[in-house]
Amino acid sequence: MAPRFLQLADVCEILNISSSQAYALVRSGDLPAIRVGGRGQWRVEATQLEAYIERMYSETRAYVAAHPAPDDASTLDDAGRA
Repeated sequence: MAPRFLQLADVCEILNISSSQAYALVRSGDLPAIRVGGRGQWRVEATQLEAYIERMYSETRAYVAAHPAPDDASTLDDAGRA
């Protein structure tokens, strides 16, 4: 059975981000988390991490829809530059 709560180190590994980036996501509230223990270590519920990932996919889809790539490949040179 998978753990309900993940350490920030686990979040870093799953998202392939640095610890400072994970901490910033938690501190900003973008990624909901709780503080536990005497030293107040952060824990992220696995379902919250999955919800965050889905939110980022949705935001990315919306961004791509609003900013379509040029569809005329003839404007690119041989190296793929515009």
